[in-house]
Amino acid sequence: MPRAVRERQMLDAAVRTFGQRGYRAASMDEIAELAGVSKPLVYLYLNSKEDLFTACIRRESAALVEAVRDAVTPDAPADRQLWDGLRAFFAHTAEHPEAWAVLHSQARTVGEPFAAEVNVMREEIVTFVTALIAAAARAAHHDPSLPDREVAGLAHALVGAAESLAGWANTEATVSAHQAAATLMNFAWAGLGDLMEGRPWSPPPR
Repeated sequence: MPRAVRERQMLDAAVRTFGQRGYRAASMDEIAELAGVSKPLVYLYLNSKEDLFTACIRRESAALVEAVRDAVTPDAPADRQLWDGLRAFFAHTAEHPEAWAVLHSQARTVGEPFAAEVNVMREEIVTFVTALIAAAARAAHHDPSLPDREVAGLAHALVGAAESLAGWANTEATVSAHQAAATLMNFAWAGLGDLMEGRPWSPPPR
């Protein structure tokens, strides 16, 4: 069997095991058994449990980012781009619950260096959303008044909300990816729309 195919089998088994049992509880023995290979072969290909977990994070991060980017048409209106991206995000996390558990729960709670690996993926998505919000501001008025820091803050808030909602939606069998995306659009885009039209919310005077 080609090495690439064998490695994919090992990573598939590892993602399933890490996602279901957690990093600390998962053993190389059960990963090897699920992959249908010997434990020494897993070590030969992927060196250690830590390296195997890192490989899982990197593969699943790339798959998630690719799914979101592929779903978005760059020339579409900003709200359509965000809608398509959110639907792809929620669909991917729902279709790959073990992978999302690895990225959202396990990698962050186990600590460094795994959390840093996930942050690379998160920053890529935040950068994408930041550019989308900035483009929407430019389209709304030729001289957008939104400072870069505020645009970045909005992007971080939106991505954080999507991550939290995906974690909740994956525990609710009746919530579809479409419904989750619509929930976040109703929560976020109405406010963003007012902001783009020059009607930002202002705190009441003290």
